[in-house]
Amino acid sequence: MPDRVQCGNGTGSASVLNGRRGAIRVPARSSLQGGPLIPASSLPLLFIDVDGPLNPFERPFPGPKGYTSHRMKPDSWLRAHPGTPPARVPPLTVRLDPAHGPQLLELPMEPVWATTWEHDANTWIGPHLGLPELPVVPWSSPRTPDPSGLHWKTRELSAWAGERPFAWIDDEPGQSDREWLDQHHPAHVLLLRIDASRGLAGEDFALLREWAEQTRAA
Repeated sequence: MPDRVQCGNGTGSASVLNGRRGAIRVPARSSLQGGPLIPASSLPLLFIDVDGPLNPFERPFPGPKGYTSHRMKPDSWLRAHPGTPPARVPPLTVRLDPAHGPQLLELPMEPVWATTWEHDANTWIGPHLGLPELPVVPWSSPRTPDPSGLHWKTRELSAWAGERPFAWIDDEPGQSDREWLDQHHPAHVLLLRIDASRGLAGEDFALLREWAEQTRAA
């Protein structure tokens, strides 16, 4: 994956595939943060993938500073080993940075799990980050290759979002997904592709906040 931001003339640590943008306005606090509340439906959605953005699985051990390793056997992982007793299924090693939870909740966005972990993300990932239980995008089954070569999540995320703007942090989608979303999704979209050897960084949170503020002001 690229490890540079391409957004106007700036550079940074992730690949930004950005659609329509607006002006900047300081937002109110979200209902997930406490304090003065605004309806979650008035916030842009934030679709969160686990492996890559939160779990930099391509990074050599022990991982980036601030991360801790966890051994997990989520239900989805056990189902991937039919016929094997759970005690004999090797655990997944997942590296997470507990600082990411508060940083996600501070964004003027409504976070939603958009990951193959599905509901396991609320059980196994969220507690290590201090996140409350979040909505989960349920994927269609079986997953089939997209006829236009798009990432398999792209159309489903657009459909789940309806007419709401959204940002999507993931390590896999590419330029064709951004172009399709810009043409077919009825609201603003930010596709932020995260290097799976690095994970989310401070500049990514700054970019997400800037985009959300611009989008709410548009």
